[in-house]
Amino acid sequence: SYNENKSLIPASIQNLLTTRAGFEELGANFRFRTSIGYVGELDKKGVLQGDVVIVGGGDPILGSYRYKQTAIDSVFAKWYEILSVMGVKVIGGHLSFDASIYDDRPLHDSWMWGDIGNYYGCGVHGLNIHENMYFAHFDAGAALNQKATLINVTPKDIDLISEVNVTTGEVGSGDRVVIYGPPIDNVRLCTGTVPLGKKNFKIRGSLPNPPKTCAELFAKYLNKKGIAVANDVVKTSKPKRDVTMVFDYYSPNYAEIVAYANQTSNNIYVESIYKYLGYKKYKIGTFETGSQAINDYLRLHNLSTKGIRIVDGSGLSRMNMMTARFMTDFLTEVSKQPYYTDYLRTLSQIGKSGTAKNMLKNTNLKRDIYIKIGSMNGIKSYAGYIVGNNGDVITFCFMVNNFKCSGTKVGKKLEQILLMLI
Repeated sequence: SYNENKSLIPASIQNLLTTRAGFEELGANFRFRTSIGYVGELDKKGVLQGDVVIVGGGDPILGSYRYKQTAIDSVFAKWYEILSVMGVKVIGGHLSFDASIYDDRPLHDSWMWGDIGNYYGCGVHGLNIHENMYFAHFDAGAALNQKATLINVTPKDIDLISEVNVTTGEVGSGDRVVIYGPPIDNVRLCTGTVPLGKKNFKIRGSLPNPPKTCAELFAKYLNKKGIAVANDVVKTSKPKRDVTMVFDYYSPNYAEIVAYANQTSNNIYVESIYKYLGYKKYKIGTFETGSQAINDYLRLHNLSTKGIRIVDGSGLSRMNMMTARFMTDFLTEVSKQPYYTDYLRTLSQIGKSGTAKNMLKNTNLKRDIYIKIGSMNGIKSYAGYIVGNNGDVITFCFMVNNFKCSGTKVGKKLEQILLMLI
């Protein structure tokens, strides 16, 4: 060990705390629930004299393009079918939404302005859709420094105004676009470069006002399917007790969600788990109740929180602090729990899966290495397990802050330390 008790910014190895607490408090088979209900009376002509209400349950994967069953059209088809079977032909009131399971503060105050317009800083709401992000499709210019063209955005029909200042960069330069914009405003400023020669080059940005966007997209879907929505989408003012629920939609199970979250550092998945833990214990999901729930959990397992500060679930904030000694103690304690095998499967495996698939190439590994990687500007963190064929386990944590070289160069140094351990 070296400086093992020094508090440093962990970046997304913070996910390990949040996702582990979820395994214990929620269980591997937990599923987020989104409900459809109505307020008012349905007359003989099929006119609902009232509102249809979408009640969010914090599901981060609702409408996600990653799985067929969670895609927007697949979800909306199920919701439409319920209303159709009921005999609804016209929604005379509003198609409204209730996202009150979480507070109205999707972003932590300390998240950086340069992060929050991009997909990884989109934040989490009580009602999410399409992972709270959109795709902007660009065609590069014909030569270096020429203006790139925004050709379309997906999902279609979202309320979005794009101000584009994107130009053409060198061949193979990758995605160097930064998108700026707050969570409720529908204006997004796109700056930076896309690579020369690229057509339909996809950039991911944060979706404006996801709860309202979800309801608006569903209203448009219903109108196309023949159920007319008479009025604009609104945030419901009705207490949940006044809403008659007719359908519950469930997410994939927790273990599946966490595997994707940990292996790709998907911040919305982790932040939704974090806020749900706060909701479960303190009746509303906020950054503060999420932090309280995680700290309560750590103390319950006799893990010292000295030198630890938790302000969000994903590690996107630079206010989070952690020590390497804490993390190795934490991971050691996890290895004694009945869900350890499930937890281990959610991590990237060096040479085989996730963000670690291409690490330590052409190296004859004598043990399996399961890892979570954290990266931000000037920050690189590795934490996880080295597992031998005989079942012996080494936990490890490396954190480096404030370096001036590239993150890739620091990563190569940390990989050399890993090799010494196996």
